[in-house]
Amino acid sequence: MKVAIVHDYLIKLGGAERVLEVIHKMFPDAPVYTFIFDAEKTQHKYDKWDIRPSYLQKMPWSKKKIDFYRPLMPAAIEQFDFSGFDLVISNNHSFAKGIITKPETVHVCYCHTPTRYLWHQVNIANNKLGWLTRKIAPYVLNYLRVFDYLSAQRVDYFMANSKAVKDRIKKYYRRDSDILYPPVDISRFNISKETEDYFLIVSRLEPHKSVDLAISAFNDLGIPLKIIGAGSEYENLKSMAKKNIEFLGEISDEEVERYISKCKAFIFPQEEDFGITALEAQACGRPVVAFRKGGALETVVDGKTGVFFDEQTAPCLAEAIRNFDNIKFDVQEIRNQAEKFSEENFMKNLSNLIDKYCYKK
Repeated sequence: MKVAIVHDYLIKLGGAERVLEVIHKMFPDAPVYTFIFDAEKTQHKYDKWDIRPSYLQKMPWSKKKIDFYRPLMPAAIEQFDFSGFDLVISNNHSFAKGIITKPETVHVCYCHTPTRYLWHQVNIANNKLGWLTRKIAPYVLNYLRVFDYLSAQRVDYFMANSKAVKDRIKKYYRRDSDILYPPVDISRFNISKETEDYFLIVSRLEPHKSVDLAISAFNDLGIPLKIIGAGSEYENLKSMAKKNIEFLGEISDEEVERYISKCKAFIFPQEEDFGITALEAQACGRPVVAFRKGGALETVVDGKTGVFFDEQTAPCLAEAIRNFDNIKFDVQEIRNQAEKFSEENFMKNLSNLIDKYCYKK
């Protein structure tokens, strides 16, 4: 069976890229089609892969100004030729699903979420725009929203990375989907014999990650919080943080694993589609303090592997942290929860679903 993989853009390393790596491990000869590829920002992890970027790769500043080229993405994704492929897997959180395939080709979409800034996070996206761009944006977004919906109808079979995403796919695309939880590389993480007196966030520093909420809570609490990650909100967040909050920036995977394994608890203040980092913390036997919404409801067991806070506000998060010490956690039980989401289970379940889809076709 001849297989191709489609990924939105390879310009950073995150949860979607980890899923891509496991899919590629299953199909190592498959070419990877993408809008734009930046070898440096992906730390040259994919240099030996067969990466096939779109014509946007050659556009001026496309690697740095990708938002500027979003209106061109519908045309770019339709330029790829998948003649001769039996199966195409799109690893999608934007427009990768917009490919056009032959009738005999099975197109399976692994959907991380319907495109956020077009559907359920429109206001967050608009708040980042300048006043002039905000005037033009509704017309551009309307065009992209129409394409996004129509392109979802081209997919033969959808897989959702959580129940929350399954519900969004049904609401916005009117399509059914199977749930397939993302893989967590459990082998990378270990339970530390010693922990230290700090809480931890590992996240891209973007508005929808709600790191500002955590900073406000820890400003009031006055207890240590370490933040790993970078993003457009870095300077703004750092300026609002008090001395008990430390920003570590982007660090190596080994350092991230060490900080997670030694933290008192992992803070997860955002509503996430799934949330791999919360499971990585649990793989280290560390409990999670999470907002009670989205993917966290499917990965964190309240009172067993973590605690929830019900309102996405700093006082509510602070109250959950104050009550945290009253709960005794079993580190092995927390680790066992993470093992349910292993790479091995993901690969087995993906293989079973693909067999089912190809048989139906």
